[in-house]
Amino acid sequence: MNFLDKYQEETYALLRIVSGFLFLWHGAQKLLNFPVEFAYPLNPLMYAAGTIELVGGLLIMIGLFTRPAAFICSGTMAAAYWMAHGINDIFPILNGGELAALYCFVFLFIAARGSGIWSLEK
Repeated sequence: MNFLDKYQEETYALLRIVSGFLFLWHGAQKLLNFPVEFAYPLNPLMYAAGTIELVGGLLIMIGLFTRPAAFICSGTMAAAYWMAHGINDIFPILNGGELAALYCFVFLFIAARGSGIWSLEK
């Protein structure tokens, strides 16, 4: 699929922007009960996770402090996977942790690659 080679920077920017946008809504749900009420009671760990999701997702989306924000978000999702999902079953499809695992590795990739085009850092 060589025809996509010339769009590598744009597709990476879309991955960063959309991933950050989707991630910030997890934090908005936890902290603001928006756009839908969060179903579980919040403890200090959940408040911390919600803050990382909301602020980290926003920073990744706009491309500001992208590398450290993505690295922290990646670690948060690794911890979420092993604390909430991995203890239930080894297979992500059975433990419900596919989204946490995917976010973990997408954010690790973003942390390694940086903000790219369409960001406030460039």
